[in-house]
Amino acid sequence: MLRYLFLTSLLIVSSTWKLQAQNKIKWITWEEAIEKSKKVNKKIFVDVYTDWCGWCKKLDHSTFAQNHIAKYINENYYPVRFNAETKEAITLKGVEYKFVNSGRRGYHELAAYLMQGRMSYPTAVFLDEEFNVIQAIPGFQSPDNFEMIITYFGTNSHKSTPWSKFINQYTHQAYFSEK
Repeated sequence: MLRYLFLTSLLIVSSTWKLQAQNKIKWITWEEAIEKSKKVNKKIFVDVYTDWCGWCKKLDHSTFAQNHIAKYINENYYPVRFNAETKEAITLKGVEYKFVNSGRRGYHELAAYLMQGRMSYPTAVFLDEEFNVIQAIPGFQSPDNFEMIITYFGTNSHKSTPWSKFINQYTHQAYFSEK
C-alpha cells in the first residue's frame, strides 16, 4: 500500500511539473525579434533585468513561471529578455546602443532609452509592431496584475480604453481559456 501511494504521488508530481513546464516563455534575442517581425508583425515584450536584481529573479520564478502567462506572451508578443548591463552593442531602428561605464556597474543605452531614463529593475517594456515604446512598467508584478497588463497591451485596449476602466471591467475568462 505504501509503495502504491509513493508511486501515485510521484506520478502526480511528475504530471504537475510537466503541465507547469509546458508553456515556458520562449525568450528570443533582439536580432531574432527584428527578423521575426519582418515576417509576422507582433508587439514586443521586453523584460529588462540585471543579474544582481532579487525582484527580477522573483518575477522569473513566480509570475513568468505561470503557464497561462507564458502561453499568452508566446502567442501575442515576441518576448525579449534584456540584461540592462550587457556589454554587447545592439542596433534597433538604425540606432546603435552601447554599454556605458558608470560607477561600479554601468548600464546599456538601450535600457535607458526603453525605460525613459528611469533605471529600475525589473521593468516590463511593451513595444508596438514597429518597435516604438508603448509603455515601460517598472517593478515586480504579481501574476494576477501582470495578466491584466499583458492583456491590456496584447488586445490593443490601451488605444481606446483608459487603464482604470479596463481593470474595472477585466475578467480572466474573457481572455484566457484556462489558468
